[in-house]
Amino acid sequence: MKKVVLLGSTGSIGQSTIQVAQLLPRHIKIVGLGVRQGWEKMLKQAELLGVKHVAVWDEKQAELCKQSAPSHIKVYSGSTGMEELAQLEEADIVLCAIVGIAGLKPLLSAIKAGKEIALATKEVIVAAGEIIRRECKKRNVRIIPVDSEHNAIFQCLGGRTLDEGTSENVHRLILTASGGPFACKRNVNFNKVTLKEVLQHPTWRMGKKITIDSATLMNKGLEIIEARWLFGIPIERIDVVIHPESIVHSFVEYVDGTMIALLSVPDMRFAIQYALSHPLRLPSNLPKLDLTQVSALHFMEVNAKRFPCLNLAREAGMKGGTAPAVLNAANEVAVQKFMKGEIKFSGIWKIVESVLSRHISSSGDNIEEILNADTWARQEAEKIRC
Repeated sequence: MKKVVLLGSTGSIGQSTIQVAQLLPRHIKIVGLGVRQGWEKMLKQAELLGVKHVAVWDEKQAELCKQSAPSHIKVYSGSTGMEELAQLEEADIVLCAIVGIAGLKPLLSAIKAGKEIALATKEVIVAAGEIIRRECKKRNVRIIPVDSEHNAIFQCLGGRTLDEGTSENVHRLILTASGGPFACKRNVNFNKVTLKEVLQHPTWRMGKKITIDSATLMNKGLEIIEARWLFGIPIERIDVVIHPESIVHSFVEYVDGTMIALLSVPDMRFAIQYALSHPLRLPSNLPKLDLTQVSALHFMEVNAKRFPCLNLAREAGMKGGTAPAVLNAANEVAVQKFMKGEIKFSGIWKIVESVLSRHISSSGDNIEEILNADTWARQEAEKIRC
């Protein structure tokens, strides 16, 4: 039985995690729930699952939650409350699915408490990979990735991450990208596409932010940086291919020229289940892949001119220091501006490129530097009109 603290319980990953726990009640028990906002939905989840510990990041909402919560449910409030929940004594593993840099301090708190980590928030390891890697080594904590691509690599490497011998025989990692709604369309005018068009992802059902990142391929850029920290593979040996069907989730190419890939139907519950049940493989009622019904699998090179976010991320990752944190923060602001109708779709990468060009990177070897870089990038991105 794995006892789980779930941070970000009301988002798409959080809801899928709850479904997995309900499918495997003898093996997975959720003992803590945390959200940034949306306490009403979280409280219903807590009552449904019998959870006695919850946290709400927004302190005003936390107070409302305390007023409404049954007496047997303890409500933690604010960022410190989320960090307390991440260190919950009875928990074996903390699944971090809080969107953005907000997940960083709770994640570090869980690591410092020696908890196993299931990581679904790529932004935190993108922004602070060196710090997270250092803390994990210090406390012998393992991070099991929940992103479908990194979870696939984790499985293809035999359940290894960080410096557990993954790089010696590996030539390169290949992340697959659906390419979002535009990869296979010709003559798309990115100055005119609408939010509705961008959110029409052909294979995955995700939150708005990650769906937009999928359409710009920024999500793949962030995943390249994430893979660098998770698996100890240099960025130059991490590639991306467009795979519209989203059946193959990633490849590992070994030095002898052979490849290992992981295939499944595009459903995040597979990755979540393995992350929480590892090293066991448990039977479940998740949809099975029928290869006789798959007419073809396609793989294409990424058109870097069409998807400039990918190279922006690669360059920031190779530069290191605070550059990845700036990349991530500028992108978050740009995506929000697009969702509000303040900029064109193409304005997303224009803002990111502009902010990165103004940034003087520092080492980023402590939390203060990372958070200061994040704040600076957000302020700069807000100023840009395009």
